[in-house]
Amino acid sequence: MLRSLISSTVAGLVGYTATKAILSSKLRTHEKVVRTNHAGRDVSLVEGPAVSAGLVAGSLLIEASRQRAATLLVTTVAGGLGAVDDFCESGDSKGLRGHLNALAHGQITTGGIKVIGIPLASIAAATILRTGRSSHGLLPSSRAAAEQTWFGSTIDVVVTGGVIAGSANLFNLLDLRPGRALKAGLLTLAFMPHSHGLTWVPGAAIAGASAAAWPDDLGGAVMLGDTGANALGAALGTILTENSTATQRALVLSGLVGLTLLSEKVSFTSIIESTPGLREIDAFGREVV
Repeated sequence: MLRSLISSTVAGLVGYTATKAILSSKLRTHEKVVRTNHAGRDVSLVEGPAVSAGLVAGSLLIEASRQRAATLLVTTVAGGLGAVDDFCESGDSKGLRGHLNALAHGQITTGGIKVIGIPLASIAAATILRTGRSSHGLLPSSRAAAEQTWFGSTIDVVVTGGVIAGSANLFNLLDLRPGRALKAGLLTLAFMPHSHGLTWVPGAAIAGASAAAWPDDLGGAVMLGDTGANALGAALGTILTENSTATQRALVLSGLVGLTLLSEKVSFTSIIESTPGLREIDAFGREVV
């Protein structure tokens, strides 16, 4: 436990420092990273690369090699493909349905590449995680034995990959107001069950990167964009899948699918702003409305 505590502290500091360094760099004001936000004000997308770098740097301290490899894989790919969509956007398709429709008509867009690439990386990460999942006691022995079959293993990998990719997508959907995605990430960390060998280090990396970005994000000066939101969601999704049973992963995936489908019909912002409790949490600390 002492080793995990030290590693977690270092991971948090590394995540914070790496994120802060990029946020404070000249890249912040480069014309290619400045966009207009929902309030009509200039906002920098530098937060995305900054948070992604912090997550990757902090995740290097993860103790278990397979968890470290899986986390680095999905965080890097999700952030990288998000950056392609942020800074090299092509096509006018919006939302999951729009990107899928474009692909169905043979149109390759940056959003379409992301829709394909992040799930593939998530499946690869899930395969890496699968290699040792039954050994750390999260699954009852009878269930672990049943999952040794090819079919059971395949289903587990698909569900796990779905949770990771779905989490990346959900956080991208949440990044529509200052601080919203960061708050969702920190609240997820606060309320999930924790195990010092599984969640402390990656959780500390997320907390450190989020703390570094918090003031500027809540102030409306920077935003995560696809780069940071996808990377943050993928990192959280990896923690959730590694610290859960097969049944819990299936339930989480069901919830993510439901929220994704809901987002195609209604605005999350309208739901949040009309719901007592959620409205106050969402607005807390925000300087720009």
